[in-house]
Amino acid sequence: MSTLSRFALLAGAAFVTACSGADAKDTPDSSVAAGVLADATQSRAARLETLLSTLAADSMEGRATGTPGTGRAARFLAAELERYGIEAAGDDGYYQTVPLARAALPGPNGPRPGFVLPSETVDFDTIPADRIVSNEVNVIGIIRGSDPMVADEAVVIGAHYDHVGISTPVADENGVMDSIYNGADDDGSGTVAILEIARELAEGTPPRRTVVILLSTAEEFGLLGTFWYIENPVVPLDQTVANLQVEMIGRPDDVAGGFGRGWLTGYERTTMGDQLAAAGSPIVPDPRPDKVDFAHMTALVDAAVEAVRFLADGPTPEWKEGGRAGLPGG
Repeated sequence: MSTLSRFALLAGAAFVTACSGADAKDTPDSSVAAGVLADATQSRAARLETLLSTLAADSMEGRATGTPGTGRAARFLAAELERYGIEAAGDDGYYQTVPLARAALPGPNGPRPGFVLPSETVDFDTIPADRIVSNEVNVIGIIRGSDPMVADEAVVIGAHYDHVGISTPVADENGVMDSIYNGADDDGSGTVAILEIARELAEGTPPRRTVVILLSTAEEFGLLGTFWYIENPVVPLDQTVANLQVEMIGRPDDVAGGFGRGWLTGYERTTMGDQLAAAGSPIVPDPRPDKVDFAHMTALVDAAVEAVRFLADGPTPEWKEGGRAGLPGG
């Protein structure tokens, strides 16, 4: 199984119902997080609301790739992981540099602005310096496995923290024109859920397998942060047994079963879905390829904590027959 095809399915597993400028790679600024640090007496719902209110605030400017807003978001996320006592796992502390270059990409209505990664066909040495973005980062932490028998295996949990930034103004619920696309649900909700899962894992019994926390950038431009991680994993992909990405869990989805239930893309392709179902998880198969309900989010984070614990401590998920069909290298 190629590393790309192995990760392609796992990266698609999701519960469903900000990095440029010099500040992106500064040392985590505790003053950024100081106003949102939740103490242990707060409920999970309250912590999620506090975290999301910060990540989706106007000051983050919609967290578009290549803007100062994503730098602020990355610094905030790194400070949270540091606060939880989670080990840094990037190439520069919690930051994994994602080299990008601005480019005109083909679109249905003609060329559109975007970004590209270095590759065999994209030589950054031939690209003008003003088009190079050198401070985009994934934010990565690691919780080392406690069982010598499986500690070299990893479960990756993650979400993308970027969004679409500032664009055409639209009227908010009060009729006020607003040009900042805050991305509270997409994917602020998934990002803060991952923070809360990581916090609980760090505070509780150490998992048997290693858990990698991957908060990726440039998803809105073609999963670029994820693809860079695939090429530069913290734990080799052939030792990565599962990848659980959390996205858009801010609202109940009636098709998934409503409050407290979510769906898992790729459920039918591996034994992961069956294993979670057998363990009593309220995660169901994907039924179809902004106001936030924090009680619903909390219920799903509770389920996600249990799911990650199961994946980190339980049997290794395996591909089902034909499960790789349609995937790269499948």
